Amino acid sequence: MQKTICFIVLVGIWGCRESNNRSTINRKKDSISKVVSDAARDIAGNFSDQNTLHFSPGQLSAFFTRYDSLRLFQNDLNKFYTTRNYAFAWYNDTGALTEQASHLYMRLENLPEEGLNVVLPYKRTLDSLININNGQAIEQKSETELLLTSLYFFFAQKVWGGLEENATQQIDWLMPRKKLSYSALLDSMLKPGNNTSTVKEPVYRQYNLLKEYLKKYKALPPDNITINLPGNKAVRPGDTSPMIGQLRKKLFLLGDLPSAQDTASTTYDSTLLTAVKRFQRRHGMTPDGIAGGAMVRELNIPLQQRIEKIMVNMERNRWLPTDVRGRYLAVNIPEFVLHAYNDDSLLWNMNVVVGKDVNKTVIFAGTISQIVFSPYWNVPASILKKEILPGIQKNPNYLESHHMEKFGTGVRQKPGPWNSLGAVKFLFPNSHSIYLHDTPSKSLFQESKRAFSHGCIRVAEPKNLAMYMLREDPTWTEARITNAMKSEKEQYVAIKNPMPVYITYFTAWVDRQGDLNFREDIYKRDAQLANLLMKH
Repeated sequence: MQKTICFIVLVGIWGCRESNNRSTINRKKDSISKVVSDAARDIAGNFSDQNTLHFSPGQLSAFFTRYDSLRLFQNDLNKFYTTRNYAFAWYNDTGALTEQASHLYMRLENLPEEGLNVVLPYKRTLDSLININNGQAIEQKSETELLLTSLYFFFAQKVWGGLEENATQQIDWLMPRKKLSYSALLDSMLKPGNNTSTVKEPVYRQYNLLKEYLKKYKALPPDNITINLPGNKAVRPGDTSPMIGQLRKKLFLLGDLPSAQDTASTTYDSTLLTAVKRFQRRHGMTPDGIAGGAMVRELNIPLQQRIEKIMVNMERNRWLPTDVRGRYLAVNIPEFVLHAYNDDSLLWNMNVVVGKDVNKTVIFAGTISQIVFSPYWNVPASILKKEILPGIQKNPNYLESHHMEKFGTGVRQKPGPWNSLGAVKFLFPNSHSIYLHDTPSKSLFQESKRAFSHGCIRVAEPKNLAMYMLREDPTWTEARITNAMKSEKEQYVAIKNPMPVYITYFTAWVDRQGDLNFREDIYKRDAQLANLLMKH
């Protein structure tokens, strides 16, 4: 199976986008048919070891005449069975269905568990053919064989591949998509003696974690609990109120309060405090233990909306690589956090500020190759027109008072503590004019929701990030980095080993403590994706 890594910032006063005329990034369409075709020639002879049951090539055309809804996979099946000399893949030499066939049938039967609202084509026919397996004539075995293979490709497309790349680009997901050979995976599944339960599925690890929570949330009883604050006042430890009883029941329902025995009391005790803080952490709030309006609004979101959010984020996980190696950075926009990883190990986190809704941070991937200490800020044309030029008309000393100067046909702000980019920026070439950078507006990092920038990503600990990026260069000591950040002279530094950075968008995930997290859909992308899933 081909595996490719395809995963993963403001201004103080005005914004961070600098003027440039770079061309739009090229987008490559990910075609399931193409990857299947590329892999088909490599898989001959690796499936069932039987060589007595065959069907004629003409039966393929006849099959798709009857099963027209699966015609999308006709070329895939033609190439697949040509390499096998039209030998059956789902039957053994005694003419019985293999264990792998039963496994696939089970997965097809439980398709809703995969977080999809799709209807399995020809389900009744498949059920009938499987149930009469022992008494099947050779014609029925052929029909079952071709139906299973077609539905395998259907399953692989929907569950492991997700929406086509041209659809995800419509909702501004511009990161490269994973490339997979579903035929190669089928090869692995069907090898004689292989235990299909141990075959690693081509989905990012978060997918199956969310899948387990989807099952739990669908199994929850109807949620008729609505929380109302007494007198619109927040509830604190030590308070007593009938509302606290409802709060306990809700938190028990959601798994934050561990025992049903803890739901009876109407007093805010230490057990409830632990549950409230856990809920707050899972939803990106300050875990202060005070149940106020923001927490109540989260508590009152209907379970069905939570289920839909889990399903939407399962879809996003279908697009990510299954295996990532080396060091990289990943920014999750709705979480307002930058994560540093080595392989699958989380090294550290850092708060960030991302673009506000009108200046959305773009979802894409790049490679940080340069650090700029004490940078100039080249004022974007839009800000120059809307703010700088009107300011100059009102005040002839506007540029000087803002530490700016004319530069070519534009204006730039000089390096120094006043600079909107702060003391350092981290460059990764891209057509979106986006980068990571420092900021003089430090107080915003204390906010629980941090969408304030013009699109770039402000980092809370720029010096630590610079030290991390330059850790392999012994000439860049902490003292030298500190001095470079305090200088008023711009300095570019090339990174010896450029580091991938992935800017992602997930509003639900399972953290390393095993807790399900939700975040606000700050760019209103969940509904867009949910609508696309319904259409496909």
